[in-house]
Amino acid sequence: MADTIVIPASERKLKNRVGVGRTISSISTFAYRALLKMFKNPEIFVDFVVLPVMFTLLFAFLFGGAISGDVRSYLPIVIPGVLLQASFTNCTTAGTKLREDVDKGTTSRFKSMPIAQIAPLAGSLIADLVRYVTGGITVFTMGYILGYRPEAGVHAVVFSILFMMLVAWCLSWVFAFISMCTKTISTASAIGVVVMFPLVFLSNAFVPAETMPDRLRFFVLRINPLSRVVTTVRRLLTYGAIGADFWFTLFGALAILAVFIPLTLYAYKRKA
Repeated sequence: MADTIVIPASERKLKNRVGVGRTISSISTFAYRALLKMFKNPEIFVDFVVLPVMFTLLFAFLFGGAISGDVRSYLPIVIPGVLLQASFTNCTTAGTKLREDVDKGTTSRFKSMPIAQIAPLAGSLIADLVRYVTGGITVFTMGYILGYRPEAGVHAVVFSILFMMLVAWCLSWVFAFISMCTKTISTASAIGVVVMFPLVFLSNAFVPAETMPDRLRFFVLRINPLSRVVTTVRRLLTYGAIGADFWFTLFGALAILAVFIPLTLYAYKRKA
């Protein structure tokens, strides 16, 4: 047998970076893994199918007559509000699956694989886009059954779902970061509820801001960013146009993405 040439470790040309192609492939694999876990646990569909139906019926028949005189007149107000609630409530649980992998030690295996470090994070959160789209379709389907017909047409409905999906996905990185920083999954979920529910209900999602007291109206219209999201969706569905609120929300969402992707990746590496 020929002698084996051993190259010292200090002289080896080792790659410590993963190419773009392999990164995209790894992210796709982890997204597929997350989708398989999702469809093998059908109880999670309660969050983005059953709850939107329940809240649409609840708010429409509970507040429709008091606010707009009848249910049908209230639908242009409540449908964008329920779309916001469904999307943003789902994004608060974005980091739970990642945290489960960390707590079970699965991420230790991922660290030994030749993949991009961001792949497990991005793959899991990209799979959540299916949840946002499904929730949006459910909301508008219920609205159609109740008699809601957006004046701007079907293309405005599609654009509204995509817009809300993008904003919720950017925001999901915030809650993924929170999940990586808390001690338990239940704590992260509780923080998500405590943060999102007041912001959703202290907005113009379900009640016109004009009917509120002055100080509360100032908070709703000037401080709460979710009001701008709802206003953008209503404008899209009614006029088929975008305004200043759209650009404010878009740039704000992209700014969140730019800040929290590095932070979440850093927290994930420390936790793993």
